[in-house]
Amino acid sequence: MRFEPTSDQRQLQDLARDFARRELRPLALELEHGNEPLSRERLRQLGEMGFLGINVDQRHGGQGLSDLDALVVLEEFARIHPAVAFPVFESCVGPIKAIERLGNEGLKAQVIPRVCRGELTVAIAMSEPDAGTALTDLTTRAVAHDGGWIVDGQKRWCSGGGHAEGYLVYCRFDDARGSKGIGAVYVERDRKGVSFGKREHLMGFRGIHTADIFFDRVHVPADHLVVPAGSFARLMEAFDLERCGNATMCLGLAAGALEDAIAYVQERRQFGKPIVEFQAVQLKLAEMAMQVEAARLMIHKAVTAKEAEFPSVLLSSMAKCFANEMARDVCGKAVQLMGGYGYSKAFAAEQRLRDAWGWGIAGGTIDIQKVNIASALIGRRFQQRG
Repeated sequence: MRFEPTSDQRQLQDLARDFARRELRPLALELEHGNEPLSRERLRQLGEMGFLGINVDQRHGGQGLSDLDALVVLEEFARIHPAVAFPVFESCVGPIKAIERLGNEGLKAQVIPRVCRGELTVAIAMSEPDAGTALTDLTTRAVAHDGGWIVDGQKRWCSGGGHAEGYLVYCRFDDARGSKGIGAVYVERDRKGVSFGKREHLMGFRGIHTADIFFDRVHVPADHLVVPAGSFARLMEAFDLERCGNATMCLGLAAGALEDAIAYVQERRQFGKPIVEFQAVQLKLAEMAMQVEAARLMIHKAVTAKEAEFPSVLLSSMAKCFANEMARDVCGKAVQLMGGYGYSKAFAAEQRLRDAWGWGIAGGTIDIQKVNIASALIGRRFQQRG
């Protein structure tokens, strides 16, 4: 058991931190105000520097490092802004890892190296208008046809919807009830029959496109099957890694908020002295620091204590739940400590608070993580239906 990063991880962290602060920090306000994702030029730059597919096998164009290495980089990028971290998230803990670990070799060769080079973005399409937390109620269908599949349905709350060139689509392959008929296919944006709804205007997540996706008799080749019917459990195992990524986005937001708050309270003077001299401020800083460090330890444990290829549902749900709640609280405290400046859009504090709230909804709500935790502790699933 070790609690300190290795020398290689420290070097990787320093590289990511220096690059993010030097190259990406100037973009943060631009992305926040313009509400557009990183440019293709920037994505290629991330690919050239090895920040995409950090934990993807070298055979598929990645760096071949560990999941923990990927999260170390993701935290540094998320400290700057979620929009600059999102390509790292999607390539290291999102749909690409599911395709790498579950998909066929032909699909991997077609998709993953391009993502690692920054030439392609892939998003995950899970939720539907009537299937969010109750994901096994999804109705998007994939029907065998002419050696491939015909996909019909609608997806909602897709982060990357309309912007990403490819989508990992959860769908139902047969009429088996619940999860038994569910698998996933890979669908390109430009396939005939794929269209998108208007872009959502969200409280946060600026610089990350979100839109509905519509599939109208979309033909998908046979080799675009990622997993067949009956593979819902495997998809959810892959999603346990994405939970750790979600938690790390929260960790980065909170760590950035703490860092800015520490700098601010030493500069801001009231009653003739820096406000850090007041005990009430000191107590808040201490609470924030403990929360951030506890979240980091839980996340790192989740991705290193795994016994199989993905983190366990227990540890990943604990890490996500704690980090989601922690980020909301820490970012809120940072706004309070910074007063009017914290509430101003000229500074990052209010943006971090808005984004922190969103990560506690995305990827499975805080409350559903608590249900997952209780289920894992008891050793059985609890029936949610009447």
